[in-house]
Amino acid sequence: MMKKVYWQKLFILTFLWLLSEVFLGFLGLDDLADYGEFVFEPKAIVLTI
Repeated sequence: MMKKVYWQKLFILTFLWLLSEVFLGFLGLDDLADYGEFVFEPKAIVLTI
């Protein structure tokens, strides 16, 4: 059984997320959040040749 999707709530949350991304991008804080995501990700070994 599928859950009912509340489109209005989904639209509002998506709009707020996009608005905050743009706002933090102008402040230069979005890069800081991206760096935090990178630091706390599980480590992967990458082989470069």
